Amino acid sequence: MNDSQQPDDQVANDAADNAPRRKTVTSDLIQRIRESANQLEKDGSTRGDLKLLSRALRELRYAFKVFAPYRKHPKVTVFGSARTPSEDPNYQLAVAFGKAAAENEWFVITGAANGIMEAGHEGAGREMSMGLNILLPFETDANPIIVGDEKLVHMKYFFTRKLMFVKECEAVVCFPGGFGTLDETLEVLTLLQTGKREPVPVILMEKPGGTYWKTFHEFVKSELLGGGNISAEDFHLYMITSDVDEAIEEMIGFYRNYHSMRYVRDRLIFRLFRKPTDELIAELDRDFSDILHSGGFEACEALPAEKDQPDLADLPRLKFHFNRRNHGRLRQMINRLNQEVTG
Repeated sequence: MNDSQQPDDQVANDAADNAPRRKTVTSDLIQRIRESANQLEKDGSTRGDLKLLSRALRELRYAFKVFAPYRKHPKVTVFGSARTPSEDPNYQLAVAFGKAAAENEWFVITGAANGIMEAGHEGAGREMSMGLNILLPFETDANPIIVGDEKLVHMKYFFTRKLMFVKECEAVVCFPGGFGTLDETLEVLTLLQTGKREPVPVILMEKPGGTYWKTFHEFVKSELLGGGNISAEDFHLYMITSDVDEAIEEMIGFYRNYHSMRYVRDRLIFRLFRKPTDELIAELDRDFSDILHSGGFEACEALPAEKDQPDLADLPRLKFHFNRRNHGRLRQMINRLNQEVTG
């Protein structure tokens, strides 16, 4: 999609209606960007530094524009090798997963190249596919499913591309791949473990009988956990499966009661679909007190600081003083909250 193209009429009208409010809310941030740009000249930044920043900002601005009309639609990012041939069982599994995701009204985001990325798009179909293509000397064209689509973004830098992969999704599915796939997978796990990205389901998927992720898991268990470099709770940040239905259930089930989260000062606010009962609050106080910095769990309504998200105002809340350390345990607590709906 080029800059002259516009989103559909409804999105455009909504954007126009919200323009005055958005200008008020974001004008200070736009001014900060301008001030930073002016400061670069004062700092004597090199032309190379300025070219990098200019290109990165332009890439992100355009990517934000492309993804903006789809922000309310759930999306799953799929990582995996560009070298996987179509006859490979992992390719066929990725096709099946993409198809199931699209049937459940999830968009499938991939790197838009061949192999697993093309397989995910093949399963989802062009209408439910989004792409973030990296410009490489030996790999410049997008796969035939997504090429030329308005939901495809071409990017020069891996770091801006990875930011979009993680920022714009509600789940991540990783198939076997090379250095790039491992880099992307570990990036996501690092962000989740350190709380730099709010919780999302991460699914490590491969063909039945495959050893790729099982070997990875054994390495993590023996070397990372065994060496004291991670905690046992961090294993709750991902799951391994060869079953498409199980992967889809992990994605959908994660949002069965849990909706999203936000920090307000020193309190973490969970937005939920179902109001926590007194019995549930007591259970959380008993079973998850170890993740609290102080106090206990409390049901509440939307806080004044959340007025910039009026579309979420009616959702019930759970408020607590999280220690900002035990993110694996936080994921366990989300699982418990979702059990309120599944029984």
